[in-house]
Amino acid sequence: MQIGPYKLPGRFVLAPMAGITDAPFRRLCRRFGAALTTSEMTTADTRLWQSPKSRFRLNLDMDTEPCVVQIAGADPAQMAEAARACVARGAQIVDINMGCPAKKVCSKLAGSALLQNEELVQRILDGVVAAVDVPVTLKIRTGWSPERRNGVRIAELAQQAGIQSLAVHGRTRACRFKGEAEYATIAAIKRAVKIPVIANGDITDSEKSLEVLRLSGADALMIGRGAQGRPWIFQQLNNLFHNEKRVVRLDKKQVRDIMLGHLSDLYRFYGDETGVRVARKHLVWYCNGLADSAEFRSQVVRVDSAAAQTDLVNAFFRRQSNNELLAA
Repeated sequence: MQIGPYKLPGRFVLAPMAGITDAPFRRLCRRFGAALTTSEMTTADTRLWQSPKSRFRLNLDMDTEPCVVQIAGADPAQMAEAARACVARGAQIVDINMGCPAKKVCSKLAGSALLQNEELVQRILDGVVAAVDVPVTLKIRTGWSPERRNGVRIAELAQQAGIQSLAVHGRTRACRFKGEAEYATIAAIKRAVKIPVIANGDITDSEKSLEVLRLSGADALMIGRGAQGRPWIFQQLNNLFHNEKRVVRLDKKQVRDIMLGHLSDLYRFYGDETGVRVARKHLVWYCNGLADSAEFRSQVVRVDSAAAQTDLVNAFFRRQSNNELLAA
């Protein structure tokens, strides 16, 4: 799959998730073979970029190519200005968010709320594409509601505007994350446009990924919640897709080293105090794949120092059987 001048090395990419896919997590997923990673969703209001949260979110991946930044907003001129500012900072691809279903975002008529206003969608897409000399991509849902699945029309507008690739979550905005994702609309979008289409939604394991590729006909898959606590899913997906081998489970030493490395990177990136707070949610997700981890989970999310978190991780893995398989 190719986005502008950039040929991706694989078919599995990391979904941008606000508060989750920070620079440390993106680095970890790339290490395991994610073909593309994108910054956390950032407001198009550049006046807010000096806040600590925005500064962390705008920490760009200058060590990888392409460097992708996602912006969200509802004002075409503001979105164009933000795109130019991202490119000035080093972004090689600008991604537009029209898929986020969060009330905080949709209340400002941004994210997936834009899908109900096709004229405004076109103005934003035209404005951003004209504002920068780098590829512009778009993330959407299948429509505003099950009664108004206008994803095909939005995709046609995107192609007409010069959008270089399109990621589609298989739910409408009204569905949020309820029920199951559907891929028929993504397949219809793929048939309707010539630009690359990336399928997203409920791709939580290796076997499901092959099924979604078949059902949607998509050029690539975008993994979001499936990577939480399992950044190695990209390695498993790549192995299964290319070699058609059985998915290999990780042993305790591998999982321990991944977790400790992730924690160390978080502490360096945020500082110990904030790093410990951010680490808690990742530790909870790791625990979902660990046997007999209830007590460990309860302890590790309550301590307030980096040293204590690290000590608890080491102690937990020392108690595990040497030959026990811990993570799928």
